[in-house]
Amino acid sequence: MPRMNGGEALVRSLHPNGVEVVFGLPGAGQYEAIDAIYQQEGMRYVTTRNEQAISYMADGYARVSGKPGVGIAVEGPGFFNTTAGLATAFAQSSPVLLITGDHHGVSIPGRPRHDSLGDYGAYSKWAGRADSPAEIPGLVREAFRQLNTPRKRPVILEVGPDVFRAEEEVQLLEAESFSPAAGDTDQLERAARLLAEAKHPLIWVGVGASEGAPAVRKIAEHLGSPVVSSRSGKGILPARHPLSLGMFESRFKPLKDRVDACDVILAVGTATDMSARLDGQTVIRIDNDPDEIGQDSGHTHGILGDAPSSLEVLYNSLTDQSSPRPNVTEDIQSINTHRFGPAEQLQPQGAFMDAMRAAIPDDGILVGGMNQMGYYSRNYYHAQSPRGYQTSSHHGTLGSVFPVGIGLKIGQPDRAVVVVSGDGGILYNLQELATAVKYGVNVITVVFNDNAYGNVWRAQVEEFNGHVIGTELHNPDFVKLAEAYGARGVLTEDAAQLEAAVSEAVSADAPTLIEVPVGPWERRY
Repeated sequence: MPRMNGGEALVRSLHPNGVEVVFGLPGAGQYEAIDAIYQQEGMRYVTTRNEQAISYMADGYARVSGKPGVGIAVEGPGFFNTTAGLATAFAQSSPVLLITGDHHGVSIPGRPRHDSLGDYGAYSKWAGRADSPAEIPGLVREAFRQLNTPRKRPVILEVGPDVFRAEEEVQLLEAESFSPAAGDTDQLERAARLLAEAKHPLIWVGVGASEGAPAVRKIAEHLGSPVVSSRSGKGILPARHPLSLGMFESRFKPLKDRVDACDVILAVGTATDMSARLDGQTVIRIDNDPDEIGQDSGHTHGILGDAPSSLEVLYNSLTDQSSPRPNVTEDIQSINTHRFGPAEQLQPQGAFMDAMRAAIPDDGILVGGMNQMGYYSRNYYHAQSPRGYQTSSHHGTLGSVFPVGIGLKIGQPDRAVVVVSGDGGILYNLQELATAVKYGVNVITVVFNDNAYGNVWRAQVEEFNGHVIGTELHNPDFVKLAEAYGARGVLTEDAAQLEAAVSEAVSADAPTLIEVPVGPWERRY
C-alpha cells in the first residue's frame, strides 16, 4: 500500500469518483489537501472570496453538471459560513459534498472535542469523520454512495488538520457505480391502465423529472394530457409546447379550475403535497424518495423508482394498452392566452421579462432571485429546457443566486446563465465577481436597483403607517463597480435596452453586470 498524508488520501479518493472541480477558500488546517489538488491532473480548484460562496457554487454546479458539487472549508467560522448554502442545497435535493475540519466549537483548554456529527441534520443527510488517513477512502466511498442514491442531498466529511498532516499506508478504493432502477413493473402497468382509462389526465412534474423530459413529452402527447410543473420543473416540457400549462399557480383561477377538473394525475419528481391542493383525484406518484411516495397515501398510487427509467417503462406499457389520443389543446391555449396576455401583466415587469426571454437562448438558464423580478419570473418566465429555470429554493435564500449562477455556469459552460437580482441581494455576494473574472466564468447578472430592500420597504409603507426604517439603501455605482472588478458593466433604462444588453452579453468574453434603475413597483406574486 502506498504511504501518503491525509490530503493526498482525500484527493486521490475524490478523483476516481469523477471530481473535476473543487470549490474552496484556502486556509490553515487544509494545506495538504490543497497541495494534493495542485498535483492532481484533471482537477481544478476554484477559489471563492467568502466561504458562503463555496456551498452556493457547489450547489449550482451539482444542479446541472450531473455530478456532485464538492467544496472544502476550514473548520469553525469557515464552515459556519457555508451552512446557508448547504441548507439551500438540502431544500433543492442537490448533491453537495462539503469537507471541513473536525472542531466547530470554541476551543477551551480541558474541554473535550465538540461532537458535531449530530448537529448537521438540518442541512445534510449524512456526516462522517476521519480519524486517520487510512479511513478517508472508505468514508469518501460512503459519501458518494449517499450522494448518488435517493434522496440526493448534501453530505459532510470532517477531516481535521492533524489527519491531513499525518502520514501512513493507505489502501485506495475504486469508485462504485450506481445504476438507478425503474419502479416495479406491475405497479407501472397498473399506472398505465389508470392513465389509459382516465377521462381527464394531467401530468405534474418537479425537478426530479428533469432527466426524464423526453419521456414526459411522449406520455403527454400520447394521452393528450396537459402538463403543469413546480417552479424548478419549468421547462421539462417546453413552455411553447401546446400541452404546457406552465407552473401551477392556484391564485390564477382558470388554471386551478382546469387542474381540479382532472381525474387522474401523474406526479413525477415533485415534492408537492397533492392532498393539500386537490380533492379526490387519483394521483400516480413516481419518486425515488419513499417519504414523498407516502405523503398522499389516501388516494395515491405510489411507485418508488428512478424517474427517467420508470417513465420509459410506463410509456411502453401505455402504448401497449391504448392508442394515442388527439391532442385537443383549445382549452390549454385559452388559459395560456388569458394568463400570459397583456391584461394579466404588470408593467414594466412584463416588458422586462419579455425582453430577457427574447435575449436568452432556449437552452439558457434564468436564475430568479428574491426580488420583485425574481418573483415575477416564477409565473411569467417561459422556460424552454429542463433545469432552465433555477431559484433559491423554498428557503428564499436572499443573496444566493449570484454565486449559484457562477456554479451553474461552471457546471454547464455552454449554456447561457442569467441571474436576476435586486440591489439588496446582490451585495451579499457581489465580491464573487472577482471569482467569475479570475476563472473566465461569463455569467450574466441583471440588477434591478430601487435603492431599497424593496419588499420590506413596501410593507413598512403599506402596513406600518409609513414607518420606514432600515430599508432605504446607499448603493455603489454598479456599472463602475463591475468594471473595477474587470467585468463588463452596462446601464439600461428600458426593456429594449435590456434585451440588447443581454443579447450582447450572451456572446461576450467576460462576465457582465447589467444595472436597471427602477422605482417602487406594484406587487403581484
